[in-house]
Amino acid sequence: MFKSVKTGLGLACVLAVMAGCSSTDTDDSANQMVEQTPPPVVEDTTATETVVPLDNVVYFDFDQSLLKPSTRELLIKHADRMRASTSGTVRLEGHADELGTREYNLALGERRANAVRDFLVLQGVNAGNLEVISYGEERPASEGSSESARAMNRRVVIN
Repeated sequence: MFKSVKTGLGLACVLAVMAGCSSTDTDDSANQMVEQTPPPVVEDTTATETVVPLDNVVYFDFDQSLLKPSTRELLIKHADRMRASTSGTVRLEGHADELGTREYNLALGERRANAVRDFLVLQGVNAGNLEVISYGEERPASEGSSESARAMNRRVVIN
């Protein structure tokens, strides 16, 4: 996040300096020189972001609702897209593995979805555009009782 903020601020400073250095002189030779100078190249990241699909699943550790650092990077990208597109509601579906009671897993799925929602809101996403729902253990992504299957079920799906 800070890298993109730094890049944006750096670009703003360069453009401000260029604007401050512009001449109001009406001499034709100065105008010809300005016309011959190519415009600065600004990288348009929105075009590439809308083409590249983002992973819509955030995974959690056993019995945890804390976001992992790698998850935060993904959620920052999602937040950027959500701020750019203000239409529609995004559903955050919390899930858990089959360990624990049904009630506990519903609450854990909700805590996980709320953690994702809270992080997105901190990134500037409108909370009114986010819907939280928990399915607990009811909709597993992977059937089975192995650790790898359980790990796939500890998630929040961004729809």
